[in-house]
Amino acid sequence: MARMIITIDGSAGSGKSTAARGLAKRLHIAYLDTGAMYRALGFQMIQKGVCPDDSQAMLETARQTDLSVTCTSDGTRISIDGRDVTEDIRNISVSQAASCVAVVPPIRAILVEKQRAIGAQLGSFVAEGRDQGTVVFLHADLKFVIEAAPELRARRRLEELQSDNHNVTFNDVLADVRRRDERDSIQWAPLLEPGAAVVVDTTDLNLEQVIDLLEQHVRRTCGRPLSQA
Repeated sequence: MARMIITIDGSAGSGKSTAARGLAKRLHIAYLDTGAMYRALGFQMIQKGVCPDDSQAMLETARQTDLSVTCTSDGTRISIDGRDVTEDIRNISVSQAASCVAVVPPIRAILVEKQRAIGAQLGSFVAEGRDQGTVVFLHADLKFVIEAAPELRARRRLEELQSDNHNVTFNDVLADVRRRDERDSIQWAPLLEPGAAVVVDTTDLNLEQVIDLLEQHVRRTCGRPLSQA
């Protein structure tokens, strides 16, 4: 049984999380949602009333938090201090808190170390985030970058915000998407060099087409059955 590490990085709203989860399920291997780990700590900051401008307080809270991650082909489940928060971390306020957590280098270092430890315990797996192929699993067997047009991602984001009763315009959301791209894309920029990764633009593809394309690349890279955890 071959062991394969697959990384999927890319911009917010590009569909990389859904594609990564679908690929893992298709291949019957584990899925590591690293964004959920940042969301979990963001959720903890909200619960503890930690100010997002106080990086030292955020770091101390992160160090004191017992973050448990379970990865299967069905998805990633997250627990904090023994409580499953997988469903609790999927809202706009937690997403905003996670963004504050993600820009604190010592917290990123804590989570990178934890992600590597999780990976060492798994068989083949798909790890998804923004720095998986460039930092966390530098020697991954196959690396993907998922992209989509900013306008499409802005429309998706607008729908999320409106469903959460936020009064925003499309132009405001599009401007925010472009600002985030400018800030975040530096994390996966090295993967855009020729031969560094497989770049997939999902703008004109549906989910099944994206997963089919990813699976084709995986099968070409490793035609043998993949090992599981």
